[in-house]
Amino acid sequence: MDASAGGGGNSLPTTGADGSKRRVFYFYDAEVGNYYYGQGHPMKPHRIRMTHALLGRYGLLDQMQVFRPHPARDRDLCRFHADDYVSFLRSVTPETQQDQIRALKRFNVGEDCPVFDGLYSFCQTYAGGSVGGAVKLNHGHDIAINWAGGLHHAKKCEASGFCYVNDIVLAILELLKYHQRVLYVDIDIHHGDGVEEAFYTTDRVMTVSFHKFGDYFPGTGDIRDVGHSKGKYYSLNVPLDDGIDDESYQSLFKPIMGKVMEVFNPGAVVLQCGADSLSGDRLGCFNLSIKGHAECVRFMRSFNVPLLLLGGGGYTIRNVARCWCYETGVALGHELTDKMPPNEYYEYFGPDYTLHVAPSNMENKNTRHQLDDIKSKLLDNLSKLRHAPSVQFQERSPEAELPEQDEDKENPDERHDADSDVEMNDAKPLQDSGRMSIV
Repeated sequence: MDASAGGGGNSLPTTGADGSKRRVFYFYDAEVGNYYYGQGHPMKPHRIRMTHALLGRYGLLDQMQVFRPHPARDRDLCRFHADDYVSFLRSVTPETQQDQIRALKRFNVGEDCPVFDGLYSFCQTYAGGSVGGAVKLNHGHDIAINWAGGLHHAKKCEASGFCYVNDIVLAILELLKYHQRVLYVDIDIHHGDGVEEAFYTTDRVMTVSFHKFGDYFPGTGDIRDVGHSKGKYYSLNVPLDDGIDDESYQSLFKPIMGKVMEVFNPGAVVLQCGADSLSGDRLGCFNLSIKGHAECVRFMRSFNVPLLLLGGGGYTIRNVARCWCYETGVALGHELTDKMPPNEYYEYFGPDYTLHVAPSNMENKNTRHQLDDIKSKLLDNLSKLRHAPSVQFQERSPEAELPEQDEDKENPDERHDADSDVEMNDAKPLQDSGRMSIV
């Protein structure tokens, strides 16, 4: 492979300037939409099922390898999370939670992160999809997608911000077995605090978060937070104000991420595509269009580096489904028609029944001077890094083994039955590699 292609790390086969065709692996479990955080809770896993339905009606499922994720087991989750925390998640139920008041408080489980039926299975499912995607990339594949993942707030010993298990950290740990450097990029409106914290002292993972900052959950992500020890300058925070639009966002995203790719030269990229940064989100205050949000996916894809796309926040669920459907098309190199085909959730998308929605006329509180100042500070931080740090490989711990089939020998007509969920038939139980140390 030509490592210089696209200015990135490991290049991928391309057809055209940005490699319009990619082999995309998509992880989906039909049960994920049945999990329910509770009445009035803004996090609705049903949005994943809505996204999947749109993908089917747009014909995108036929263009991808579709897998049902292998559920993550206790020991897989314990590669990052504390044993007693995982044990608690496995055992607690709505019926027994009143007997575990101290544990609920200790692990921050309650209001934002409620106990609900099937909680642990939900965690196993979304974490399994992200780790499975990382395994696919480790075996030389192009792009993997898990829209159920991206729960970036979860900590080693506690739940936070609707997140219980940090599937992103687990996926990055998997990628680090094969790649000396992994880049994490977060375009959710909330700071990617759980991922940044996990890798704050290492130079093998760079975290870059674009987020609302100032009296806003989780309260972290100051531009002055740059990492510590070996990880100094390997955490980048891009603090933004209300109403940022496509043009302002891209005026930061593209120059910053272009420089990151040049200087850090990652072997793989994880992009958290939280859709609460879209205009009109129930909990958000940005003003991005779906095309503006997806431009981040298009840009990161253009470097021809193995790419894991994950979900995240997003609380106006009709727009979440629109966004992640469109971004799946971007991953595949397909431009989708704006007129939405009839689907199981068609009534959600009225009165226009279109894929795209216009941003609002809200004020953009991010001035040109502020944006230029942020860009200047972050580019200065990046200038302090050595190009492509030399990292000595340690002996790999056993990977989450998914034996690969030769997809070129598969019958493409048998890859996906639109009326069924494809079992991940090449999945073995994940190997027990013990707790991963973050180096």
